[in-house]
Amino acid sequence: MRFPIVLWAFSMALLTAAGARAQTQEGPPAWAYPVNPPNFQRTPDDGTIRHVPDSAAGFTLTQVRDLFAAPDWHPDDHPPMPEIVAKGRKPEVFACGVCHRADGPGGPENASLFGLSAEYIIQQTTEFKLGLRTNSAPRVATDLMIKLSKAVTDQELSEAAAYFASIKPRSNIAVVETELVPKTQVRDLFLAPLDGTEKEPIGQRIIEIPENVEHFVSRDSRAGFIAYVPPGSVQKGRALAANSDPRIQCGVCHGADLNGTAIAPGIASRSPTYMFRQLYDFKSGARKGANSELMKPVVENLSIDDMIALVAFSASLKH
Repeated sequence: MRFPIVLWAFSMALLTAAGARAQTQEGPPAWAYPVNPPNFQRTPDDGTIRHVPDSAAGFTLTQVRDLFAAPDWHPDDHPPMPEIVAKGRKPEVFACGVCHRADGPGGPENASLFGLSAEYIIQQTTEFKLGLRTNSAPRVATDLMIKLSKAVTDQELSEAAAYFASIKPRSNIAVVETELVPKTQVRDLFLAPLDGTEKEPIGQRIIEIPENVEHFVSRDSRAGFIAYVPPGSVQKGRALAANSDPRIQCGVCHGADLNGTAIAPGIASRSPTYMFRQLYDFKSGARKGANSELMKPVVENLSIDDMIALVAFSASLKH
């Protein structure tokens, strides 16, 4: 009887190992939740004054990294920034315009505030504060937002929300379907192309990179992005969004053009990497705020490919 027992034990060990591997592979995709490598070091500031197109302003690398001073490259693009947006309040409340940029376009690592109502911005900040908005994987950007949400006053939040809600939205993302993408590395929580022209298969990913990395690092609010997606993603996403199943019909809540309604925010022309994280976080339960009960039935049966397709489609739409 010893042989069958040993064989059974060996088989169970193999199954356990296979299960562990499957569980690891089914975790949040690394491309959507980029983490700086262990040996990551920021480029030192050599004192050079940085510039971006169509701006007379100039800032050093240290200045654009200051969490309490939002670089305002294009002051004519927006109304005067409230103090909380421009400078924040030391030591706990960072300037909103640093991470989200002076007029709110954000980047793949955080939210674009374009087109969001003041009420929605306040609601989401409150959900960060209450622990209702977290992530399926650890993220520095979310940790910073949670810290800020616990320290910002109601008056400061109201001023910031009203300011960003007053900005006219604009599109800043080009969606490109392709089988091959530039090889990338994580650079300060976002993907950036490696030097050279080497490419690799896109696989089951979205690869979203700045059109000009240095302009994005300088926090230029006019910085644009290229979002590479698998071939056929946009059409597949369009079909999914118009699904006969009312649970998946995005336009029911977000509007026919996905630019928002009274009950749900606009999702057109937003970073597909950011939007993928939201779908994944709704599905995993990491995001469980006011709209989660509406979103849960939508996302529970979506595969990674489905999510990629949906956000590729929504990102391809214009404000």
